[in-house]
Amino acid sequence: MNKAILVGRLTRDPEVRYSQGENATAVARYTVAVDRRFKRDGEPTADFIPCVVFGRSAEFAEKYFRQGMRVSISGRIQTGSYTNKDGVKVYTTEVIVEEQEFAESRAESEANRASYQHSAPAPAPSAPAGDGFMNIPDGIDEELPFN
Repeated sequence: MNKAILVGRLTRDPEVRYSQGENATAVARYTVAVDRRFKRDGEPTADFIPCVVFGRSAEFAEKYFRQGMRVSISGRIQTGSYTNKDGVKVYTTEVIVEEQEFAESRAESEANRASYQHSAPAPAPSAPAGDGFMNIPDGIDEELPFN
């Protein structure tokens, strides 16, 4: 079984391109910074995991995911290789995303993004709605990657 589950922050806004051909498909790429549970002196404190997502989910990521946002993804690890222009073989590892979702409320995301971009104190997040779920704006039902 090949299953990866990650929770971390986006290092930048997703980059989206479209495949060529009659049925062009959106392909989004983003990197998730995942904190390491145990930290040792002199070692990095996070891993930076490249992720790829396709189709409507890629379009969703382009529209709603932003740098610094905390996300949760699941998918499979895929490895590959290619020879670069200098003739050197390059090995790749990335997560092919099957599911992606927000891992924080909109208020938390905006507060974290403000402090991330401006290094200013972030306002305290507002309390969630009574049921604990974020409201989805009207008119985007068709764009959500789930039913």
